[in-house]
Amino acid sequence: MYLLEGPHLLEEAVFSANDMLSAIVIDEGFHMPRKWPTEDIEVYQVTHKIFTELSQTETPQGIIGICRMVRPSVSIGLGRYLLVDGVQDPGNMGTLIRTADAFGLDAVFLGKGCVDGYNSKTLRSGQGSHFHLPIVHRDLFSVAAEMKRLGVPLYGSSLQGGDMTKTDVTQPYFGLVVGNEGQGASPELLAEMDREVRIPMAGRAESLNVAVAAGILLYWLQSEGLALER
Repeated sequence: MYLLEGPHLLEEAVFSANDMLSAIVIDEGFHMPRKWPTEDIEVYQVTHKIFTELSQTETPQGIIGICRMVRPSVSIGLGRYLLVDGVQDPGNMGTLIRTADAFGLDAVFLGKGCVDGYNSKTLRSGQGSHFHLPIVHRDLFSVAAEMKRLGVPLYGSSLQGGDMTKTDVTQPYFGLVVGNEGQGASPELLAEMDREVRIPMAGRAESLNVAVAAGILLYWLQSEGLALER
């Protein structure tokens, strides 16, 4: 079980994943929207003092959901996937999940060394995207091997990779690997890639934030893939 805080995230849970909500706890001064379908969910109203003790944020927003964790099993096919290797910052992880959701990916795989996908800050940064696509903790080497057997091209984000603008995208589906904030993806995992790619940068920054880099690479892969389909 895990806690989900704030009206926006609870609204996502109520409308997108009602079956995952076990109960809702509200502050004594909070008024739940009448349009929310909460007839089958237990709702508890508590004093402000108790609510602030339960809240995990500095500025409680008046509502907390108690949710069941889901450990989905994903059948890998000819789809689009994000593979995350060793990303430790929960804010980055939540943004990666939200970005994958925005691009309509089929799943996000979290490998060894990654922060928990249900970390409270990850949930807040994800802004409800956890309810829109599967988030799976799995060994990335086995995921990569399965994708290679199916013919899904694998791209690894690497400062030593080839310029993405000069890299051919051959299929509308893909697996993209991004790595740890300081070290990047492991060399052993990058060795399994079909292509290592980098984002060309005109400035003097050594690298980009992992979530920003993922957004740019996903946009590139998706736009190139759409061009192939046309």
